[in-house]
Amino acid sequence: MKRDIQHVPYGYEPPKQERKGTLVFYDSFEDITDQELEAAARTAAARKFVKLVLYPLHEETVRRMTKQPVQAYYKREDRLHEWRREHGSPLITIESLEGKRKKYTPLDSALRHISEVYPAPYFLYLTPEMANLFASYSSFEGWIVKIRLILSAAPEQLHPRLERYSHRWDVAES
Repeated sequence: MKRDIQHVPYGYEPPKQERKGTLVFYDSFEDITDQELEAAARTAAARKFVKLVLYPLHEETVRRMTKQPVQAYYKREDRLHEWRREHGSPLITIESLEGKRKKYTPLDSALRHISEVYPAPYFLYLTPEMANLFASYSSFEGWIVKIRLILSAAPEQLHPRLERYSHRWDVAES
């Protein structure tokens, strides 16, 4: 096994990384406007994240989570790709795990995939409705200690678990 030896001057301190972590916008993107996408991008830039990951949900996932009809996955994904091209930021990535799976993907599986692929720490950017839905899952308490939440707006009603873990989330500045 070959060793790579590096010589540095005495007292050398490596420069600190200014950017860190991943902000994941987890949503169906059915009702998300371009202004809301811009707000997520501004939040990622202001808080100096390495990546803003847009995570569109497959129709089956949305159907099981909310029982609301949505457009086909590829149409919502195409809209996100178009918005990303217009925005032109290398910071933004569109995650295609659900498009590859083509079926229901539990939130736990999505979060495990994100933690394997993207740099830590992890922040989920959620709408208030999606945050309440996430808090209703039994696995919420296991995940909330590993990730933090950033809500796109102040919620009108809070799930009791969101109230209990209010120190693990905050509201994005608009």
